[in-house]
Amino acid sequence: MSTQQHLLMIEDDQRLADMVVTYLGNNGLSVAHCPDATSGLQQLQRQPLPDLLILDLMLPDLDGLEVCRRLRALPGAAAEVPVLMLTAKGDPMDRVVGLEMGADDYLPKPFEPRELLARIRAILRRQGRGAVVAEPAHQVLRFGSLEIDRDARTVTVDGQPAEMTSYQFDLLVALAERAGRVLTRDQIMEVVRGRELEAFDRSIDVHMGRIRAAIEADPKTPKRILTVRGVGYVFAKQQD
Repeated sequence: MSTQQHLLMIEDDQRLADMVVTYLGNNGLSVAHCPDATSGLQQLQRQPLPDLLILDLMLPDLDGLEVCRRLRALPGAAAEVPVLMLTAKGDPMDRVVGLEMGADDYLPKPFEPRELLARIRAILRRQGRGAVVAEPAHQVLRFGSLEIDRDARTVTVDGQPAEMTSYQFDLLVALAERAGRVLTRDQIMEVVRGRELEAFDRSIDVHMGRIRAAIEADPKTPKRILTVRGVGYVFAKQQD
């Protein structure tokens, strides 16, 4: 990375936080730590904002889902801070609900520090703050009233902004760049992350539902992102 990234970790386990701060620091990342949701939310309303938030699901004052909800409701750039959620729970619904609340990724405890670092770097790359991946010459994808600006990382429908997380933006771009081609969930995850990982079907489905809500006239009857039952998704070439 050309410049040091500054992260915030909200975690009540001091030993775990110390380990993460040290490990990430040794790998070129600066990490500030808050032991509870209250101090963490206060920090998130100050400048400069962190490049990424590592957020524990179970906190002593508020749970991580509520912190994520409040973060996404903040004004300005604070609402766009990417979130990597940590949890000791094994229920897959925790992951689904976390993604619905606006988290960008999810890592269950216990975890390997190397995996945490890899996921952080993947999120930062998607934010355009890490290693730059070569893009096609034309940076704006147009499909009728839908415009996807890859440089500005914005999406508009009929000239109006369509709100979505950075991870959802990259999912949309991955599909739109391959319009007319059916992609499995595994292929989508590989394209977006830049490396092969296990594809959690329900996580992808949650994100696709959010993207459809942002860009489809009728999300229940989508015309842009179509489900190919038993396979995956396809971005329709002909729209509007």
